[in-house]
Amino acid sequence: MGRAHLMESQLPFFKLLFLTFLFHFLSSIPTPAAAAVSASYPKDALPTRSGYLTVNSTSGSAIFYAFYEAQNSNDKTPLSQLPIVIWLQGGPGCSSMLANLYELGPWRVSPQLSLEANPGSWNRIFGLLFLDSPIGTGFSTAASPQEIPRNQHDVAKHLIIAIKKFIALDELFKTRPIFITGESYAGKYLPALGYYILKKNAQLPKEKKVNLGGVAIGNGLTDPEIQVATHATNAYNLGLINEKQKNLLEKLQSDAVGLTRNGNWSEATSARTRILNTLTNMTGLATLYDFRRLIPYQDDLVGIFLNNAEVKKALGVDENMVYEVCSDVVYAALHDDVMKSVTYMVELLVKNKKVLLYQGQCDLRDGVVSTEAWMKKMKWEGITKFLEANRKVWRVDGKLAGYVQKWANLSHVVVMDAGHLVPTDQAVNSQAMIEDWILERGIFGSEKIEELLLNFRGTI
Repeated sequence: MGRAHLMESQLPFFKLLFLTFLFHFLSSIPTPAAAAVSASYPKDALPTRSGYLTVNSTSGSAIFYAFYEAQNSNDKTPLSQLPIVIWLQGGPGCSSMLANLYELGPWRVSPQLSLEANPGSWNRIFGLLFLDSPIGTGFSTAASPQEIPRNQHDVAKHLIIAIKKFIALDELFKTRPIFITGESYAGKYLPALGYYILKKNAQLPKEKKVNLGGVAIGNGLTDPEIQVATHATNAYNLGLINEKQKNLLEKLQSDAVGLTRNGNWSEATSARTRILNTLTNMTGLATLYDFRRLIPYQDDLVGIFLNNAEVKKALGVDENMVYEVCSDVVYAALHDDVMKSVTYMVELLVKNKKVLLYQGQCDLRDGVVSTEAWMKKMKWEGITKFLEANRKVWRVDGKLAGYVQKWANLSHVVVMDAGHLVPTDQAVNSQAMIEDWILERGIFGSEKIEELLLNFRGTI
């Protein structure tokens, strides 16, 4: 994929002093590709709203947002009750405009740098809000690299400020249920954000609470210690490596786990990078994000498109700002955070709100085996019954789309024929998944009888 994920696996770790210099230097030079592009942002493709949500009034640091109102409204659901889906990209340090223009927004950038309608947009019947987080990511601004968060607690604090400021933009936003979604490293952002929303809501009167409806994590890195130990077995069982290579990877995995348990966070992150690099070299794959692909995802198209001066002007962004799909500076700031688990935050969430974990079948980095490994170890009273629940065949328009397992607040989806960027690979199916999960219909609304049966069996 783009630098977002290369930063997790292939880029060396630059020292923050050097990156501080780069931070100021890069912002002052034009991007050669941008000068050559004649891209434009048609008015009918523009976000309903876009701009900045200040998270530090003293320094002026702010999170960039792009909001698209629902394309189709339901007469039975007033706008004041229509869900808003918030999307956070991973990285760490990757812009949510990647998802906007390459995955699940209403328009996608084509290889010709024009915008084409996306039939699987997630704003078909919901509002859709993209946030460039943390500050310093994408079009978001940080007064200095030192202000960029170093951990999930500070990332969440900024996000809560930004979300509350967004809600304050329109009286109708205040009552609309909010579902926070994202992928990859957002497997840490989302639990942290949801966790802090619940904690803050407990201290606030009803009219000031954030109306959190649920959390959906796609191909997430959530419990890195457990997930990093799954790569060797997964690749071996797929026939991508032999037993000798499996043993070598397992040794590297053991080293990463040991460093994590000892709290050697920077070294543990680098150890994980070695594992992924080694696996890439062993397999010869174009990308671990989708073992079927002969070339990586072309997310660089988004960077070229958004560095066009006319596009920036249309979005309300400084035309001299250099847009990066993924920020080395933000990645460096969160380098020590990469291997820290947020499972305890998911455990609080699933007790109080519905949680969806979904993965593309063909992702070798944060895929099905990786996610199931940490799910099984959750400290949640419903985990045993979840593991006993039937895994159901999921179809969209009569065609096989994947598999769904559900119990109480927890849902797990395997999306067929998809890699790390599920909405890119399966636009319409991902749209059906998020809509049915939020609205509790289709395969997400048919588990009541099974719940009753399992509860009954547990009493005899």
